[in-house]
Amino acid sequence: MKLHQDEVLTIDELATYLKVSKSTLYKLVQEGKIPGQKVGKHWRFHRDVIEQWLGKDTSTERKRPK
Repeated sequence: MKLHQDEVLTIDELATYLKVSKSTLYKLVQEGKIPGQKVGKHWRFHRDVIEQWLGKDTSTERKRPK
């Protein structure tokens, strides 16, 4: 699955992206440890905000160790 910078992710997509279980993700979101917004009964996450939260620099490609 290819994601775009401005894409809004569901809890399922974010769990896959972060490689954590949905139950762990729900817990972290409800504790305010992961930035997200509730839309009705559903959580939504902006990919660029998640990238910033993870501390990633998406403007430059990271060099892999040789």
